[in-house]
Amino acid sequence: MLGGIYSDQTCPVCGSRFTDNFKSGLSCPNHPEQQASRFRVYFKGVSKRFASYLEASRHLTGLRFETDNGKFDPREYRKSQPLGFENLSLQFLKIKEKEVKKSSYRKIADHLYKASQFWGNISIKEIGFKEIQLFFLALEGLSDKTKHNHLSSLHGFFAWLKKARVIDSIPESPEIRFELAWRNTVDKETQRAIIDEVRRISHHINPKIWIGIKFLSTYFNLRPGELLNIKEGEIDLRQGEILIPHPKEKRPKKVFLLPEDVELLRSLPRGLPDLYFFRHGKGLKGVKAGERFGEKYLYKWWVKACERLKIEGVDLYGGTRHSTVKELRKFRTPEEIRLASMHSTNKAFERYFQVEPDDLRAIYRDTENFNELNNGKP
Repeated sequence: MLGGIYSDQTCPVCGSRFTDNFKSGLSCPNHPEQQASRFRVYFKGVSKRFASYLEASRHLTGLRFETDNGKFDPREYRKSQPLGFENLSLQFLKIKEKEVKKSSYRKIADHLYKASQFWGNISIKEIGFKEIQLFFLALEGLSDKTKHNHLSSLHGFFAWLKKARVIDSIPESPEIRFELAWRNTVDKETQRAIIDEVRRISHHINPKIWIGIKFLSTYFNLRPGELLNIKEGEIDLRQGEILIPHPKEKRPKKVFLLPEDVELLRSLPRGLPDLYFFRHGKGLKGVKAGERFGEKYLYKWWVKACERLKIEGVDLYGGTRHSTVKELRKFRTPEEIRLASMHSTNKAFERYFQVEPDDLRAIYRDTENFNELNNGKP
């Protein structure tokens, strides 16, 4: 039979090694009354200590049962616990740290940390539907959307384990339903009033505050995070384009600028290619000159402008991108808007139809000409 129970002790009478009598323990073949008190199970390269023969025997029987059923995995019994959830999640996070943005990494790390606090370093093979469901039941006080984000991080982790051939299949997870809240929007006239107010109160501090918010309302294929990460070297004024090398869609995309915006950017001093375009200037307290705008910097100026105009409940995303798209529905088809947003998931359509830069500029032009379009002017 595979494996056995052994001891590092010897008979105190004759010095012989103790052997398994397969009944009550390990005893001396010459002096049966002399028995071992320390035990170790050896099985296919795996060993483990026990304080009693009964525990050792049960463990060995379990290993043989797993082998007979094709489920024995020696990694589960190593001292280093290579299949431990906590150990594997740390390895996964090292990889994700180099693959995703810092903000995304922090969220994934937080989700897996909570799971580690709940499961500890148990074998990954012991985590199934029940264990995952119990984990989510323990996440009290979180919205369904936040729980769904936790579930997405866990699914990404298990998918990586499957690709790495650590596990054979991804465990089933409980279904978490949620509905995204609607963002408040404004009409184009109100949007322009807010953007004009942003320019009035911030232009003397840094004109790029106004430019950033203006661009979010015109080029609705830009996300705020993508906008703030634009570098000087990614702006091609000759072609009238901005390259977004690392968008959420994971493939580079371009923003095709309107002629007046090209001239607007030409009027500004240019910096070195590696500098962020949306960066702080000199003389501002609390920040260093040349430092990139913070994630909430444009949002703060948007809120200031709204407060001055007594406009409530409209955030930056809703007041720029969402409001623009809502107005565009009056003049453009959903398909045209989808193409201009560059967030399509219709791969077959994109394969046979590539939108031209001039077509995109025509759509972006409409974001500036809503009043004329409403009045029926060409």
